[in-house]
Amino acid sequence: MPLDNPKTSPLTMQDRRLEKATLAGGCFWCIETVFRRIRGVVSVVSGYSGGSIKNPKDSDIYSGKTGHAEAIQITFDPSVISFERLLYIFWHMHNPTTLNKQGADIGTQYRSVIFYHSDEQKKAAFDSKRKIEKEGIYEDPIVTEIIPFKNFYPAPSYHQNFYEKNSYQPYCSIVIDPKIRQLVEKFAKDMKDEYR
Repeated sequence: MPLDNPKTSPLTMQDRRLEKATLAGGCFWCIETVFRRIRGVVSVVSGYSGGSIKNPKDSDIYSGKTGHAEAIQITFDPSVISFERLLYIFWHMHNPTTLNKQGADIGTQYRSVIFYHSDEQKKAAFDSKRKIEKEGIYEDPIVTEIIPFKNFYPAPSYHQNFYEKNSYQPYCSIVIDPKIRQLVEKFAKDMKDEYR
């Protein structure tokens, strides 16, 4: 998977201390599109996480019986954007109060999950959730799972960077375009220059 910023040389990337975040918040096409636009995000891969089946196929996921959620794995530069800030954007860019559902996408594969990679990420996730609950932006209780990261399986290539390759499709214009507008309205200062 190519880096989001082709101008960044591989040598420069190796010199940086990069971290990973794995998040699920409905259809991975949606949240992948959001996080590709965030400064400090080096790459975003769509895939499946949290289940018991190794190397699942699309048909396995759509059955809803694998335990996997559609997820994204973000590689980011913490000197540019913190894990906490990524979570803050995450809470605002999907509905964390709907169990196994985001809009018309229904099933356990569309649940909301933070898969933490370290004790530090675990603490940050629970602190972030408490902060969002105190802000009271959602009337209903937050149902997002906060669980340890165990596995991540990249989805087939036709799922990667889906919006950029298929923005004309109805799902993109009906579901993803409004998310991009919301991102610009709320988080323009966090976005890469080319997307503002």
